[in-house]
Amino acid sequence: MARSTDTQKSLKLNAAHRLLSRGTAVAEAADILSRECGISLREAYRYLEEARAIGRAVPVAEPLVAATLKIPGDVLRQLRAYSAISGLTLKA
Repeated sequence: MARSTDTQKSLKLNAAHRLLSRGTAVAEAADILSRECGISLREAYRYLEEARAIGRAVPVAEPLVAATLKIPGDVLRQLRAYSAISGLTLKA
């Protein structure tokens, strides 16, 4: 089974938070979350536990979009050198 994206995780956490903030019992909230999100009861309990620990709704992450860029070789070498010196990844 594929892992959830950050966006999907944010939406599930917010759904869990909404259920808990309405005063829904944890067992009932897990059942609702499981059905509405198409996840296992075990996973629903994990989302409810995390939502309770956070205590608030989380911002929904913007989905990432892949992009391919063509840049000159010397620019790439400079980026790699800077990455090595700064400790940042190329993506950063």
